[in-house]
Amino acid sequence: MSGVVLRLDGKVALVSGGSRGIGAETVRLLVEAGARVAFSYEKAREQAAALAGACGGRERCVALQQELSTPAEGRALVEAVVRTFGRLDILVANHGIWPPREAPIAAMSEAQWRRTMGVNLDAVFGLVQAAAAQMERQDAVRSSLLGESAAKGNIVLISSTAGQRGEAFHADYAVTKGALISLTKSLSTELAPQGIRVNCVAPGWVATEMSAGTLAQPEMGAKIREQIPLGRVASPREIAGPVVFLCTPLAGFISGEVLNVNGGAVLIG
Repeated sequence: MSGVVLRLDGKVALVSGGSRGIGAETVRLLVEAGARVAFSYEKAREQAAALAGACGGRERCVALQQELSTPAEGRALVEAVVRTFGRLDILVANHGIWPPREAPIAAMSEAQWRRTMGVNLDAVFGLVQAAAAQMERQDAVRSSLLGESAAKGNIVLISSTAGQRGEAFHADYAVTKGALISLTKSLSTELAPQGIRVNCVAPGWVATEMSAGTLAQPEMGAKIREQIPLGRVASPREIAGPVVFLCTPLAGFISGEVLNVNGGAVLIG
């Protein structure tokens, strides 16, 4: 086989929040790269079933219904994947919520704060905790690339531009995404010596169901695009591509990295 090949044959991946948007595109690309993939969904049962079927069905891709708002729920999802496929090599912590209504900090409800923390951060803790433990138990495999040892596992956390520069009236969301950046750095230092690489992808505005309402507003949509040097928002596949790359042997010496995928927007404040 000639050319540059990004393959993940023999790997098992978990994508949390994988039924739509960035998560769904990540599921598709991981399957195309040869991995067996499990992904979680909460309510979008029909979308999840359609995606799993399109990606090869039970032998290649499974949809697991799981709410994610506590550490216990994150751990339960990892356990379900291991029961299904027998191992776990890749975790993409993609799920999250972004309350679309602006909430000044003086008026933000404690319920909203706790809900955002639970989904965007507490559940990620449970996912990472269980995934790292599982990866550590698995035998390291040998890579054919230069005879080097391949990673025991890869963890990719999905943050946001808001996690780096904040977001007015969305402090709850920005706090959780900033925490994921810090978690990436902490986990990389801790887990890299054990053969587990941890990285982060930080998207800016992406054309997904979650952002559709805001992007469709004429004034707000135009303002958002004006602040992106490339002049447009990303497609979900443009985020999924870098996520999958970070899980391949070609990224084998990358750990603790925060990869900005935002059309240059983070550079202009």
